[in-house]
Amino acid sequence: MDGRDWGTFLLPYEQAVEELKVKFKTMRSELKKREEYAPIEFVTGRVKRLSSILDKAKRLNVPMDQLETGIEDIAGIRIMCQFVEDIRRVAEYIRRRKDLKVVYEKDYITNYKDSGYRSFHMIVEYPVQTALGQKIVLAEIQVRTLAMNFWATIEHSLSYKYRESLPDEIRIRLKKAAEAANTLDNEMSSIREDILEAQKQFEDNSNITSQFLKAVHQLYFYHLVNEAIDYQERFNKIWQEGQDHDMEAVKELLAEVKKLLVDAKKKDLDHEI
Repeated sequence: MDGRDWGTFLLPYEQAVEELKVKFKTMRSELKKREEYAPIEFVTGRVKRLSSILDKAKRLNVPMDQLETGIEDIAGIRIMCQFVEDIRRVAEYIRRRKDLKVVYEKDYITNYKDSGYRSFHMIVEYPVQTALGQKIVLAEIQVRTLAMNFWATIEHSLSYKYRESLPDEIRIRLKKAAEAANTLDNEMSSIREDILEAQKQFEDNSNITSQFLKAVHQLYFYHLVNEAIDYQERFNKIWQEGQDHDMEAVKELLAEVKKLLVDAKKKDLDHEI
Protein backbone atom coordinates (compact mmCIF):
# COMPACT_ATOMS: atom_id res chain seq x y z
CA MET A 1 0.00 0.00 0.00
CA ASP A 2 1.32 3.46 -0.87
CA GLY A 3 1.57 6.29 1.63
CA ARG A 4 -1.20 8.53 0.29
CA ASP A 5 -3.75 10.20 2.56
CA TRP A 6 -6.66 7.85 1.97
CA GLY A 7 -9.13 10.09 3.76
CA THR A 8 -8.37 12.89 1.30
CA PHE A 9 -8.44 10.43 -1.61
CA LEU A 10 -12.00 9.38 -0.75
CA LEU A 11 -13.37 12.90 -0.17
CA PRO A 12 -14.48 13.55 -3.79
CA TYR A 13 -16.25 10.18 -3.85
CA GLU A 14 -18.06 10.94 -0.60
CA GLN A 15 -19.14 14.29 -2.05
CA ALA A 16 -20.30 12.64 -5.28
CA VAL A 17 -22.42 10.10 -3.39
CA GLU A 18 -24.11 12.75 -1.24
CA GLU A 19 -24.83 15.02 -4.21
CA LEU A 20 -26.18 12.22 -6.40
CA LYS A 21 -28.42 10.93 -3.62
CA VAL A 22 -29.94 14.39 -3.22
CA LYS A 23 -30.41 14.77 -6.98
CA PHE A 24 -32.16 11.43 -7.47
CA LYS A 25 -34.34 11.94 -4.39
CA THR A 26 -35.31 15.33 -5.82
CA MET A 27 -36.08 13.65 -9.15
CA ARG A 28 -38.38 11.23 -7.31
CA SER A 29 -40.24 14.08 -5.59
CA GLU A 30 -40.63 16.04 -8.83
CA LEU A 31 -41.94 13.06 -10.78
CA LYS A 32 -44.40 12.26 -8.02
CA LYS A 33 -45.77 15.81 -8.10
CA ARG A 34 -45.95 15.90 -11.89
CA GLU A 35 -47.33 12.42 -12.54
CA GLU A 36 -48.60 11.19 -9.15
CA TYR A 37 -46.30 8.19 -9.58
CA ALA A 38 -42.53 8.02 -9.45
CA PRO A 39 -40.62 5.05 -10.90
CA ILE A 40 -38.05 5.59 -8.13
CA GLU A 41 -39.05 3.97 -4.85
CA PHE A 42 -36.01 5.03 -2.84
CA VAL A 43 -32.31 5.86 -3.22
CA THR A 44 -29.25 4.80 -1.24
CA GLY A 45 -25.53 5.37 -1.70
CA ARG A 46 -22.18 4.39 -0.29
CA VAL A 47 -18.45 4.87 -0.73
CA LYS A 48 -16.59 1.59 -1.04
CA ARG A 49 -14.59 0.64 2.02
CA LEU A 50 -10.84 0.99 1.67
CA SER A 51 -10.30 -2.73 2.30
CA SER A 52 -12.80 -3.55 -0.48
CA ILE A 53 -11.08 -1.12 -2.86
CA LEU A 54 -7.70 -2.74 -2.24
CA ASP A 55 -9.13 -6.27 -2.54
CA LYS A 56 -10.76 -5.43 -5.86
CA ALA A 57 -7.60 -3.74 -7.15
CA LYS A 58 -5.64 -6.89 -6.33
CA ARG A 59 -8.26 -9.16 -7.94
CA LEU A 60 -8.37 -7.06 -11.15
CA ASN A 61 -4.63 -6.33 -11.21
CA VAL A 62 -5.23 -2.58 -11.03
CA PRO A 63 -2.02 -0.65 -10.14
CA MET A 64 -2.27 1.60 -7.08
CA ASP A 65 -1.68 4.70 -9.19
CA GLN A 66 -4.65 3.81 -11.44
CA LEU A 67 -7.37 3.29 -8.84
CA GLU A 68 -9.35 6.32 -10.00
CA THR A 69 -9.87 4.84 -13.46
CA GLY A 70 -9.45 1.13 -12.73
CA ILE A 71 -12.03 0.84 -9.95
CA GLU A 72 -15.31 2.23 -11.26
CA ASP A 73 -17.56 1.70 -8.25
CA ILE A 74 -15.72 3.48 -5.42
CA ALA A 75 -18.78 5.76 -5.41
CA GLY A 76 -21.98 3.75 -5.63
CA ILE A 77 -25.64 4.75 -5.95
CA ARG A 78 -28.57 2.33 -5.80
CA ILE A 79 -31.96 3.29 -7.15
CA MET A 80 -34.79 0.94 -6.22
CA CYS A 81 -37.96 0.59 -8.32
CA GLN A 82 -41.26 -1.18 -7.74
CA PHE A 83 -41.47 -2.74 -11.19
CA VAL A 84 -39.01 -4.07 -13.77
CA GLU A 85 -40.55 -1.72 -16.35
CA ASP A 86 -39.53 1.26 -14.21
CA ILE A 87 -35.83 0.38 -14.51
CA ARG A 88 -35.66 1.26 -18.22
CA ARG A 89 -37.51 4.48 -17.58
CA VAL A 90 -35.12 5.54 -14.80
CA ALA A 91 -32.12 4.64 -16.97
CA GLU A 92 -33.45 6.91 -19.71
CA TYR A 93 -33.85 9.78 -17.24
CA ILE A 94 -30.21 9.31 -16.23
CA ARG A 95 -29.01 9.29 -19.86
CA ARG A 96 -30.73 12.65 -20.46
CA ARG A 97 -29.07 14.42 -17.53
CA LYS A 98 -26.58 17.18 -18.31
CA ASP A 99 -24.80 17.06 -14.93
CA LEU A 100 -23.21 13.66 -15.53
CA LYS A 101 -21.96 11.58 -18.45
CA VAL A 102 -22.80 7.91 -18.96
CA VAL A 103 -19.61 6.07 -19.87
CA TYR A 104 -21.19 2.66 -20.45
CA GLU A 105 -23.97 0.38 -19.24
CA LYS A 106 -24.17 -3.23 -18.08
CA ASP A 107 -27.56 -4.91 -18.46
CA TYR A 108 -27.67 -7.78 -15.97
CA ILE A 109 -31.45 -8.02 -16.30
CA THR A 110 -31.58 -9.19 -19.91
CA ASN A 111 -28.21 -10.92 -19.50
CA TYR A 112 -28.35 -11.99 -15.88
CA LYS A 113 -25.36 -13.67 -14.26
CA ASP A 114 -25.09 -17.43 -13.73
CA SER A 115 -25.54 -16.84 -10.02
CA GLY A 116 -28.98 -15.35 -10.69
CA TYR A 117 -27.88 -11.76 -10.10
CA ARG A 118 -30.06 -9.18 -11.85
CA SER A 119 -29.55 -5.42 -11.95
CA PHE A 120 -28.96 -2.58 -14.41
CA HIS A 121 -25.60 -0.83 -13.98
CA MET A 122 -24.53 2.53 -15.37
CA ILE A 123 -20.95 3.79 -15.02
CA VAL A 124 -20.97 7.58 -15.07
CA GLU A 125 -18.49 10.43 -14.90
CA TYR A 126 -19.59 13.01 -12.35
CA PRO A 127 -17.92 16.42 -11.85
CA VAL A 128 -17.28 17.30 -8.21
CA GLN A 129 -16.45 20.88 -7.24
CA THR A 130 -13.71 20.55 -4.63
CA ALA A 131 -11.80 23.25 -2.74
CA LEU A 132 -8.97 22.80 -5.28
CA GLY A 133 -11.20 22.92 -8.35
CA GLN A 134 -13.31 20.51 -10.39
CA LYS A 135 -12.56 16.79 -10.28
CA ILE A 136 -14.22 14.17 -12.45
CA VAL A 137 -14.93 10.95 -10.55
CA LEU A 138 -16.37 7.66 -11.72
CA ALA A 139 -19.51 6.37 -10.02
CA GLU A 140 -21.64 3.28 -10.51
CA ILE A 141 -25.42 3.64 -10.50
CA GLN A 142 -27.32 0.41 -9.94
CA VAL A 143 -31.02 0.41 -10.86
CA ARG A 144 -33.00 -2.60 -9.67
CA THR A 145 -36.32 -3.73 -8.22
CA LEU A 146 -36.89 -4.26 -4.52
CA ALA A 147 -36.83 -8.03 -5.06
CA MET A 148 -33.55 -7.84 -6.98
CA ASN A 149 -32.05 -5.69 -4.26
CA PHE A 150 -33.11 -8.08 -1.48
CA TRP A 151 -31.50 -11.00 -3.28
CA ALA A 152 -28.31 -9.07 -4.12
CA THR A 153 -27.89 -7.88 -0.52
CA ILE A 154 -28.11 -11.44 0.83
CA GLU A 155 -25.81 -12.79 -1.88
CA HIS A 156 -23.23 -10.07 -1.17
CA SER A 157 -23.24 -10.88 2.56
CA LEU A 158 -22.72 -14.58 1.88
CA SER A 159 -19.98 -13.90 -0.66
CA TYR A 160 -18.20 -11.75 1.90
CA LYS A 161 -18.46 -14.51 4.52
CA TYR A 162 -17.13 -17.20 2.19
CA ARG A 163 -14.71 -14.86 0.35
CA GLU A 164 -16.54 -15.48 -2.93
CA SER A 165 -16.10 -19.26 -2.67
CA LEU A 166 -19.67 -20.18 -1.92
CA PRO A 167 -20.40 -23.83 -1.07
CA ASP A 168 -22.26 -25.58 -3.87
CA GLU A 169 -25.36 -26.13 -1.72
CA ILE A 170 -25.68 -22.41 -0.92
CA ARG A 171 -24.96 -21.47 -4.53
CA ILE A 172 -27.81 -23.73 -5.74
CA ARG A 173 -30.23 -22.38 -3.14
CA LEU A 174 -29.31 -18.81 -3.99
CA LYS A 175 -29.99 -19.47 -7.66
CA LYS A 176 -33.42 -20.86 -6.79
CA ALA A 177 -34.05 -17.79 -4.65
CA ALA A 178 -33.08 -15.56 -7.60
CA GLU A 179 -35.59 -17.40 -9.80
CA ALA A 180 -38.25 -16.91 -7.13
CA ALA A 181 -37.44 -13.17 -6.95
CA ASN A 182 -37.74 -12.95 -10.74
CA THR A 183 -41.10 -14.74 -10.60
CA LEU A 184 -42.25 -12.23 -7.98
CA ASP A 185 -41.20 -9.30 -10.19
CA ASN A 186 -43.07 -10.81 -13.14
CA GLU A 187 -46.20 -11.32 -11.04
CA MET A 188 -46.06 -7.74 -9.80
CA SER A 189 -45.69 -6.51 -13.38
CA SER A 190 -48.76 -8.49 -14.42
CA ILE A 191 -50.93 -6.64 -11.87
CA ARG A 192 -49.06 -3.35 -12.16
CA GLU A 193 -52.09 -1.28 -13.15
CA ASP A 194 -54.14 -2.56 -10.21
CA ILE A 195 -51.28 -1.79 -7.82
CA LEU A 196 -50.81 1.73 -9.20
CA GLU A 197 -54.54 2.42 -9.04
CA ALA A 198 -54.66 1.29 -5.40
CA GLN A 199 -51.63 3.44 -4.54
CA LYS A 200 -53.15 6.47 -6.25
CA GLN A 201 -56.42 6.00 -4.39
CA PHE A 202 -54.53 5.77 -1.10
CA GLU A 203 -52.59 8.97 -1.90
CA ASP A 204 -55.78 10.80 -2.91
CA ASN A 205 -57.58 9.75 0.26
CA SER A 206 -54.60 10.78 2.39
CA ASN A 207 -54.52 14.21 0.72
CA ILE A 208 -58.25 14.75 1.27
CA THR A 209 -57.91 13.82 4.94
CA SER A 210 -54.95 16.15 5.40
CA GLN A 211 -56.76 19.02 3.67
CA PHE A 212 -59.81 18.54 5.88
CA LEU A 213 -57.86 18.48 9.15
CA LYS A 214 -55.88 21.58 8.15
CA ALA A 215 -59.08 23.38 7.16
CA VAL A 216 -60.69 22.53 10.51
CA HIS A 217 -57.63 23.90 12.28
CA GLN A 218 -58.00 27.16 10.32
CA LEU A 219 -61.51 27.60 11.71
CA TYR A 220 -59.98 28.29 15.12
CA PHE A 221 -58.02 31.16 13.58
CA TYR A 222 -61.32 32.81 12.65
CA HIS A 223 -62.73 32.09 16.14
CA LEU A 224 -65.19 29.54 14.75
CA VAL A 225 -64.57 27.23 17.69
CA ASN A 226 -67.98 25.58 17.89
CA GLU A 227 -67.97 24.93 14.15
CA ALA A 228 -64.48 23.42 14.35
CA ILE A 229 -65.52 21.10 17.18
CA ASP A 230 -68.66 20.07 15.31
CA TYR A 231 -66.81 19.23 12.08
CA GLN A 232 -64.12 17.34 13.99
CA GLU A 233 -66.79 15.23 15.73
CA ARG A 234 -68.53 14.52 12.42
CA PHE A 235 -65.20 13.50 10.91
CA ASN A 236 -64.41 11.25 13.88
CA LYS A 237 -67.77 9.52 13.51
CA ILE A 238 -67.05 8.76 9.83
CA TRP A 239 -63.57 7.50 10.66
CA GLN A 240 -64.73 5.23 13.47
CA GLU A 241 -67.42 3.49 11.44
CA GLY A 242 -64.95 1.05 9.91
CA GLN A 243 -61.83 0.57 7.84
CA ASP A 244 -63.63 1.37 4.59
CA HIS A 245 -63.97 5.06 5.37
CA ASP A 246 -66.65 6.98 3.48
CA MET A 247 -64.34 9.35 1.60
CA GLU A 248 -67.26 10.88 -0.27
CA ALA A 249 -68.66 12.01 3.08
CA VAL A 250 -65.24 13.44 4.02
CA LYS A 251 -65.14 15.31 0.70
CA GLU A 252 -68.55 16.81 1.45
CA LEU A 253 -67.34 17.93 4.89
CA LEU A 254 -64.23 19.43 3.32
CA ALA A 255 -66.36 21.41 0.83
CA GLU A 256 -68.50 22.73 3.69
CA VAL A 257 -65.48 23.78 5.75
CA LYS A 258 -63.88 25.47 2.74
CA LYS A 259 -67.05 27.45 2.12
CA LEU A 260 -67.13 28.45 5.78
CA LEU A 261 -63.54 29.65 5.53
CA VAL A 262 -64.24 31.66 2.38
CA ASP A 263 -67.14 33.40 4.15
CA ALA A 264 -64.99 34.04 7.23
CA LYS A 265 -62.19 35.55 5.15
CA LYS A 266 -64.69 37.75 3.31
CA LYS A 267 -66.07 39.06 6.61
CA ASP A 268 -62.56 39.86 7.78
CA LEU A 269 -61.91 41.86 4.61
CA ASP A 270 -65.22 43.72 4.99
CA HIS A 271 -64.27 44.69 8.55
CA GLU A 272 -60.86 45.96 7.38
CA ILE A 273 -62.51 48.14 4.72
